[in-house]
Amino acid sequence: MNVLPCIQVSLAAADLLDRARAEDDARWPAAMAWERAQAQRTYAARCAVAQAKECVEQGDLSGRNDAPLPTVEQAAAMDLVSAGSEVTLRWRTDPEDAVALVHELAAGGELAVDEILDDAVDAAALTGLLVLQGARTAPDPSTAAELCLSAISHIALAVSLASADVD
Repeated sequence: MNVLPCIQVSLAAADLLDRARAEDDARWPAAMAWERAQAQRTYAARCAVAQAKECVEQGDLSGRNDAPLPTVEQAAAMDLVSAGSEVTLRWRTDPEDAVALVHELAAGGELAVDEILDDAVDAAALTGLLVLQGARTAPDPSTAAELCLSAISHIALAVSLASADVD
């Protein structure tokens, strides 16, 4: 088996993704501007909630360890990543349940539907790319082939999530 195509994809994937996003921005500037505005609005809400949680948690320092607490921005980003990862996991077994989760998470106003789906796409694509990265360093061609086949399901999931219409 020739693993060179796998290596080429794993090396160029991030750059290609950035180019695709730039093309989307050039083709649909109004839609992309709207998505950025929505993300900024919900980001501010997530930061406010994280700030409130931080204030509440600082009231009880008795069980405190020496690990630093996440900043408000980090806590907000962790909430989004967690939501996207959960949607990705549920989508594999029951897409309708995943859609219900997206609507449930968006109902609170902290997260937007598009934002949750974008993060779910990112999680699935990143997992596929990491698997391809592992194929580059596989000890033998059969292991590399197995990893490439495994990556396909993650990338297909990312495509499925990216094309999903949950409205």
